Amino acid sequence: QKQLVESGGGLVQPGGSLRLSCVVSGFNLDYYPIGWFRQAPGKEREGLSSIDSHEDRTYYTDSVKGRFTISRDNAKNIVYLQMNGLQPEDTAVYYCALDINNRSSPPHLDPDEYDYRGQGTQVTVSS
Repeated sequence: QKQLVESGGGLVQPGGSLRLSCVVSGFNLDYYPIGWFRQAPGKEREGLSSIDSHEDRTYYTDSVKGRFTISRDNAKNIVYLQMNGLQPEDTAVYYCALDINNRSSPPHLDPDEYDYRGQGTQVTVSS
């Protein structure tokens, strides 16, 4: 079965950390760029971070550079997003997505270029 399933979201205080996981089934992560995105209520989808399929290069949008780290375990087909220094403005639904048609180009952060996504996990940053 082809699916992406996120987990690891929750409620965290400002300055706290969370690690999101994206378990990928039915796809080989060696072949496709994969990214993390988020959408807050009333806002556009935002590309946060990605790993390309060729050289494992990672990319980050400016708002999360130095705070978020993307990584993947190809043996387990899991992609992680370690999030540190979380702030209230990071509150959103976070989801992972796979560019199965290889439409995207570096930095692979345009959500419209991704074809397959998970349901998402809620991250709430509040005191």
